[in-house]
Order: sequence, then structure tokens, then C-alpha cells
Amino acid sequence: MALALGLAPEAWGVALSALIERTDTLYAIKEAATGRYVSANTRMEALAGRPLAGLTDDDWAPAETLGALRAADQSAMVQTVPQVSEHRIDNGEWRREFSVTRFPLAARDGGPARHLAVFWNDLTAQRQQEAQLQLALSQLETQQQAAEAQRREAQDQGLRDRATGLYQRGHFDDQLRREVDLSSREHREFAMVSVALDPLGEQVLALGAEARVRVLEALGRLLRSNTRAMDASCRLSEDRFAVLLSGVGLATAHSRMEGLRRQCATQIVMLNGHDLGFTVSMGVASFPHTAHGQDELLAASDAALAEAQRRGGNHVTLASIRFEPKG
Repeated sequence: MALALGLAPEAWGVALSALIERTDTLYAIKEAATGRYVSANTRMEALAGRPLAGLTDDDWAPAETLGALRAADQSAMVQTVPQVSEHRIDNGEWRREFSVTRFPLAARDGGPARHLAVFWNDLTAQRQQEAQLQLALSQLETQQQAAEAQRREAQDQGLRDRATGLYQRGHFDDQLRREVDLSSREHREFAMVSVALDPLGEQVLALGAEARVRVLEALGRLLRSNTRAMDASCRLSEDRFAVLLSGVGLATAHSRMEGLRRQCATQIVMLNGHDLGFTVSMGVASFPHTAHGQDELLAASDAALAEAQRRGGNHVTLASIRFEPKG
């Protein structure tokens, strides 16, 4: 193009040099065979901290970067298109990151390229901005997650009893309706357990309201720890509780509740040096074996609970299984 336009041989070099200076690019030419610098602009020499003519990367670059610089130079010399790599320069006082573009300079005689042009572009400020942006985004995400967790906690707390941490009656009724509907459509069973706190001993009653709260807190912890995420346990009234065991049959429910009964009977709850012993009575019913609807299920578990209390408390009783007469 220079010949066709009648340009002086140095025209392209002048234009390129002006462009390099305007873009703050660090620029150098190196001998391909020796790696020695033939020429470098002032910015490149400022990076090296010395004039570079006649020197190699060994004379200025940190030792840990030399291998990568040499490999990139050698790779660029056998390519026909510019090669780009990134390098981090750390001299102990500062650390900067660069994108380095290399390409061999064609020889005038048509022989193999004997020189390599190297252009360094400083990415430090860009990377710092990217890191700050990433940090800001991460902090924003953390804040959003915390806000969402607080919202859910506040919403959840509105559904739970403060003393026991169990769901309140309204939530339990919703869960029971969903479980009946799901089990009816999918032809599977689930269990419902009516739970009552047995009358507290005279020593506990003598310690007053705080002792009662401690007992309720302990019972709430045990009920929560003995139910899965898909189950539901709630406080129906002052001394009455209920548990839904999703996808669980009558025998399995009885076994699990028997384990819970034993935990309650042996739980150590201390107040002012006194052990506040407590027990519970439970009635276990299942859908559809002992009841075919929500109201029937509630009645069946309550009847079983009443039988457990009639037996003196600290007992788990199963509801009667209904047998449908054959037509």
C-alpha cells in the first residue's frame, strides 16, 4: 500500500508510533534469536526501570515470570497471526497485570522473521475495577440473601408458637388438608398423631410459670427433632399438640412415636437445680386405614389419645383399623 500510494517507507512507522503513544501502550522490538531488546518506548523502559537496548527479559523481569515470557515469545515466532497472553509483573513494591500482543516482523529479504514486536497493555486498573464490581455484586447478593432470610424468618415466626417453636393451628390445618388431598390422589397413606402433655408433677407446678415454659420448650425441641422436613408438628392449645407424618404407615408411626415418648420420659430439663421431668400421651391414626377424611382422622387420633390418657398417661395408643364390610 505504501508503494501504491507513493508513501515514504517510514510513513507507516510514524503513524504506528503516534497511535502507540496516544493509547499508553508499552512497545518494544526484540531479536528473535537472542531475546535482546532492539528498541523500546519510554513506557516500556519505565516498566523495566532502565534502558532496554541490548538487554533481555532476564535483566529486569521477576524470575517467576521469565518462563512464561520466553514461552510466549517462542510461540509467537512460529505463528502467522498475532498472539495474545497475559502476564503479572510483581517487583515486590507493586503488582501490575498486562495483556501482551506479539507478532513476528517480516524480513525485507523474504527470509524468516528475525525480530518480534511486543505490545504491552496495562490491565491493572481494569482488573481492580472488575474486582471491586465483583465484590460489590457479591455484597449485594449477600445482603439480598440476608434480607430474604429475614423475611422468611419473620413470615415463619408468624406461623409458629413462640414457646415451643412449633407451627400454630392454622398452618397445621392447611397442611392436613393438603396431605389428605395428596394421599387421596396418589393412593398413599400418612399418619396423624394427637399428643397431650401429661399433668405436671407437684415440684414442677411449685416452680411456677418458668418451669412450665422450660417443659414446653423441651417438648417443642423433641417434636421438631423427630419430624422430617415434609412432616408437620404444631401446638393446638395449651397442652395439646399434633404431628403429621407424611407417607408413613400406622406401624412405622407407632414405632417413631414410641421412641419420642421414651425421649420425653427421660429428658433432663433443669431449672434452679431441679430436674423438671415430664411425660406425654399420644394417639396414632392413619389415613386411610383408620379414617377416610380429615374430620374422621382427627376424631380417630383424639380417641386413641383419650385411651392413652385413660391408661394413666405416658403411653402411645393406636386408633382402631376400620374394616369395610364386603358387599
